[in-house]
Parts: sequence; C-alpha cells; structure tokens
Amino acid sequence: MTAHFGRRLRKGAATTAVAAAAVAALSASQAPAATGGHRTLPAGRSALDGSDGTTGSSATGDSPYYTDLPPLSSPNPSTSASQSPSIGTPVSVGEAEAGIPATVLDAYKKAEAELATSKPGCNLPWQLLAAIGKVESGQARGGQVDANGTTTSKILGPALDGNGFALIRDTDNGKYDGNSEYDQAVGPMQFIPSTWAWAGRDGNGDGVKDPNNVYDAALAAGHYLCRNNWNLSTDAGLRSAILSYNNSTDYLNTVLSWLEYYRKGTHSVPDGTGTLPSGRSDDGSGANPSPSTSTPATSTPSPSPSKPGDTTSPSPSTPATPTPTPTPTPTDTVAKLADAGTAKLTATAGDAFTKKISTRAQDSAGKGVAKVRIRFTIVGTTDATFAGGEKVAQAVTNASGVAVAPALQAGETTGDFTVRATLLGRTITALDYTASVTPRVADTLARTSTTALTCTPGGEFADQVEVKATYGGAVADKVAATATLIKAADDATENDKGPYFKDADGKTVRTLTGLATDADGLLKLPKLYADDTTGTFLLRITTTGGATLTVELTVAAATDTSSPSPSASADPSPSASPSA
Repeated sequence: MTAHFGRRLRKGAATTAVAAAAVAALSASQAPAATGGHRTLPAGRSALDGSDGTTGSSATGDSPYYTDLPPLSSPNPSTSASQSPSIGTPVSVGEAEAGIPATVLDAYKKAEAELATSKPGCNLPWQLLAAIGKVESGQARGGQVDANGTTTSKILGPALDGNGFALIRDTDNGKYDGNSEYDQAVGPMQFIPSTWAWAGRDGNGDGVKDPNNVYDAALAAGHYLCRNNWNLSTDAGLRSAILSYNNSTDYLNTVLSWLEYYRKGTHSVPDGTGTLPSGRSDDGSGANPSPSTSTPATSTPSPSPSKPGDTTSPSPSTPATPTPTPTPTPTDTVAKLADAGTAKLTATAGDAFTKKISTRAQDSAGKGVAKVRIRFTIVGTTDATFAGGEKVAQAVTNASGVAVAPALQAGETTGDFTVRATLLGRTITALDYTASVTPRVADTLARTSTTALTCTPGGEFADQVEVKATYGGAVADKVAATATLIKAADDATENDKGPYFKDADGKTVRTLTGLATDADGLLKLPKLYADDTTGTFLLRITTTGGATLTVELTVAAATDTSSPSPSASADPSPSASPSA
C-alpha cells in the first residue's frame, strides 16, 4: 500500500493543456465574472501575499495548493467490481482520480448532512468539500488516516514567513503547527491556526476539535463556506465561498473543475490508496501538503589538518557576519487596543444590532497601526452571533488603525454579553465591549373578533379569546404575555370564582404565564370554563412593553325562549237547542 501511495500521478503536457482549456470553459459557465467581487491580482500572481493587509482573511492564509486538473473523460465507475485483498470489501473500478478514500468520503457526506440541518439555506454539496480536499491535500494524502479519521502524520503547509508567502506570525504558540514563530496551514483542509480557533468543529463526536481529523476539518470547512448567509446553489454564493477559502482566481477555477468532475460520479476506494496530485501553485517550493518531518541540522566541517611537509598556509577564517536586526512588523508595534467610537450596543431579541464594534490598534505614541488582525469573540451566556452564525470573527485594521467587526445578530436569550477584541500575533491586553439584548415588546393588543364571550353556569365558552399584538403598528411576534382573570378593573388580584382555564391535569387555573405571540403577532388562549357563579367577569392580558387588554366575560343562566301554551277558551258552551 505504501508503494502504491508513493507513486504520484504525472500528467503529460498535452493532457494538462487540454484540461486547462476545459477549466477555462467550465469557469465561464459555472462562475461567471470570476475575477469580479474580489481584488484583481497582479500579473503573474495566482494568490495574494497579504501586502494589502488581508493576511488571515482566508481559511488557509492563501497557502499553496495542488493545481492538477481532473481528466476530461467521465468519472462514472464501471459496472464491474474487484475485491480489495487488503480491506476485503468490494470496490468499484473506475477512473482513478474519481476514487475518494472511504473515510474521507464519509466525512464529506456527514458534513453535508449536518449543514443541511443547521444551515439549510446554504445548500452545501459534499462534492464541494471533496473538491477543496483534493486541491488542499490530495484527499488527506490519498486517505492516510486512522480509523477515527485522524491523519497518520501531520499535513503542514509552509511557514507563512513572508518569504514567497503571506506573513502571518504565530497565533497558537505552535499548538497545531508546531511553529511558535509563524503560522502554517494544518490538516487535510489546510486551516491556519487563527482561523481554526473560531471555525473549528467536532465532527466525529469525540469532544475534541482537531484540524488533523478529517471529520472535524470537513465539518469546519462546511461551516466556513456557509457563513455570511451564502447560498452555494447560486453562482455568486459559490464563487464568494470558494474565494473566501483561498483568494485566488486560479484556485477558484481549479476547485470548480474538481467540483464539476465529482458531480458526474465518484466511487469509494480503500483508505491509503487514493491518488496524490503533483502540480503545486508554488512550483514545488515549501512543504505543503506533505507529512511533517524534522530536518536535521547540518554543520560545517572543520578544515582538514595540514599534512606533514605541506607548506600551504591554512585559509584565514572568514569573519562572522552579524545577524541583522529584523524589521518590526506592524503587529510588533501595537501597544494597546482602544475603542474607536463604538456606540451603545443594544438590540431587541431576534433583531440585528444596528451598530458595529470598532477597535483601534495603537502604537506606544498613540498612532493607529494599519494592516494588523483583530479577533472579535462573543463570550458569556448568549445565543447572539456575528452575521453568518459564527461566534468569532476577524477584521484587519485600515490605514487609521481601525478594525470594524461584522454586524451582531441578537438571539432569543435576553440580557448582557461580552464581545472581546484581541490582537492576533502578539499578547496584549484585550478590550471588552458590553452588548445587551432586550425582550421583544408590544404596545397594543386587540381582539381579532367582536363576538361577545358568554357562557352558562357550569358550562364552557364557545369561543376562545384571540388577540393580536403590534408595536408601532407593526406585527409584534414572539412577545411574552400573561393572562389573568382579575377581580375588578381597578383590582388586578386573581379572582377566586367565575371563569377559569384548565391545566394539563384538568385543574382550575386563573393565571396563565409563559405565553408568547406567534410569527403573526397572534395569541390564542386556551378554552375557558365557568363555575356556578353568574355575573360579569374580567380577563386581563398583558405583554412585555406595556400592552394591556381587558376582555369582558359573561356568565348567565339560559333564557327560556319557548312560546307559551294557548289558554283554554273562556267562551261558554253553546246552549242546547230549544225544544221544539
């Protein structure tokens, strides 16, 4: 199996040329105007180097990737099957590039299923994860994973030290990539540590978010692609999502070509037997994505001692060249984070916050520092998120040193929570912002019917009480409400006689709590019953926000509406006929 894996696929020049033409045609149909919607790349460049301040804005830090293109023939597997002697399960025989290692394929499909439930509007196809997995790591180096889906050795990209790549200084103290100086892309989906910190997911349910595990990485990639409410069934949404993973037009075209190829058909192959691509966007420089290895240090041999009789003088030693002091990066010069005029952060439950968080990175002189990355993290007990459903977001400071976080979206949990701003690449004091979510409110309640509510003693009311809540004339949905049968208009004490509700056990209840209007602002109360007391009674409904409505209920004995029987005739009986 090892020998099989070691054989890398080599395509001829003619095949590559034809495939490149196919990608150009595919890109035109699959993602029109691919170069639109993102920055135009310099001539001869296939990826950004971060010099414009966008380092870290992609999942991979715009690390190198495999550029091999799929074959032009159909990937549909043949109808015959062979038996794998090493695994012992039937494997369909088909185009080699269409075979996806079993565990890797399972991870992609499980991620698709989870996203179909959690973010159905995204319409994520597993084939897109497979296309990105192919381009990023050759499907985890041909499926070199263990039974739990973890790669048998780490897959690391090159150090993002600015030498031919983006400059991204260490953000994880080497936790994931083993590098405490610069970040490196990690795992089968090639996440940089700063992105994994907020995008990481536990895809295999072991309680750990591991970028080296294909289940975790595939699910994280799915959520990353589905943020910002992108709909991947549209050209615009698909293009935006792929470019956010690696901001390169060439990368977009390569992923789209594999997506189209996999959509035509794939088949499972045993783990460890998948083909591995060979062409790379950095023309072979760097180490991405290959097994992580240690490079032994090399020493300079000492000059050989002079032989007896050798009159040649030894070469004078070369003076040591002093190590130049490295030029500080923008991140190195940041002394503190300061608020940049953020307004009060308040929103009603379920609504978007109208104000955004602005944070300024400053040097020791108080001057703004441009092109540094700020991470914004939501902490505290809340279901609020940033736009797109994430709890963590990143932004790059502008020329004034200000980074603006994405808009916040309130959930249904009310109360205060914290958004923490931290500098990526160095440890300095974080900056906390307080945000508040207030309850949904209504200012008006009105019955939806004018029918009088009446009942006979010991009976039940024929009509249920239904009201509609509004706020400022608009529907007030999901507003909390209570309903109480009160003693009088000026006495809101619960009545102990007259109409009542029933609880789940059939017991008498005269106060209902935990009520809420529906999406249309409507609230329909349960059926009302009457005891033997007659008279006029009051039902009071109140909501958060102060809306109040008092409804009149009447309990009266039934009125006899039958017609009276005719009385006997008062006329005297006719007298007998006179006798003749």
